[in-house]
Amino acid sequence: MQSHPPATGKRTVAVLAFEGNSPFHLSVPSLVFGRIGIGGKAPYQVDVCAEHPGTLHTPAGFDIQVQHGLDRLVRADTVVIPSWEFGMTMSEELRAALHEAHTAGARIVGLCLGSWAVAASGLADGREVTTHWASADKLARAYPAVRVRADTLWTDLGDVVTSAGVAAALDCCLHLVRGDLGSRAATELARELVTAPHRSGSQAQYIPVAVPEPADDDSIERAMVWARTHLGEPIDLDGWARVALMSRRTFTRHFRERTGSSPQQWLLHQRADRARLLLETTDDTMERIAAETGFGTAVSLRHHFHRILGTSPAAHRSLFAPRDAAHVG
Repeated sequence: MQSHPPATGKRTVAVLAFEGNSPFHLSVPSLVFGRIGIGGKAPYQVDVCAEHPGTLHTPAGFDIQVQHGLDRLVRADTVVIPSWEFGMTMSEELRAALHEAHTAGARIVGLCLGSWAVAASGLADGREVTTHWASADKLARAYPAVRVRADTLWTDLGDVVTSAGVAAALDCCLHLVRGDLGSRAATELARELVTAPHRSGSQAQYIPVAVPEPADDDSIERAMVWARTHLGEPIDLDGWARVALMSRRTFTRHFRERTGSSPQQWLLHQRADRARLLLETTDDTMERIAAETGFGTAVSLRHHFHRILGTSPAAHRSLFAPRDAAHVG
């Protein structure tokens, strides 16, 4: 069975709602996919669906009215499960609908605890899912057939996408827009939503340290800003520590406490992210991008880019650059 787009040619997104659904979680995919417009046209058609359409109660003190049933879900290009409830049993009807949509070519997206529904469906058996760090151990015990990640913002397997909660759900939806429509469209939408245009899925969910008060002299933040403005230059750890007015050992310890990463790994990710942006927005050669991002050589750029982002620079450029030109003038 193949999925067919509607006569409008829009990409169809079905968002699953259920009794007791959090309105906030339900609103995230609608906010992202339903808000974007390019050239005066909306590229997505967003439908909220439920196993039993009608009035659904929410914990927010108001009800929501859902018009569409699972018949709309099985015909969608993307199915988003924005949340789930601990202990909630998935019906055979919903499981069958998810499998039918998946077989037809839909990507199945579980945001936050929606990854529980993805695991319950069996579509991720033997594969990897990401969920909110606080529920990861429970999910792993409940569904031992899946590999649970709590150290990433989102995981994209192509046909199955899962994310951590709240802000990470926004990141994940923007990532999907970026893949569908290109980086410029996703960046413009992020600007409208006043959120970061891109956070790598490999970024840590949770850093166990308080954010410094505004009045504090945050020397680690100062060092991070300095590094971002000097990515094209050699950055040795001793010199970097001096920017923070610390010894190398103290700087390394405080940096890990502040970011959850070593300074060297954080720096590599910043360089890869800058390279990603240059690949998406310029025609610069690999050698030039390698020089501007501090990788030095195209060989080093390719090695670290693939290790961090899971693809080659050339493949990334071919994926994004043409779509920018096609969708955004």
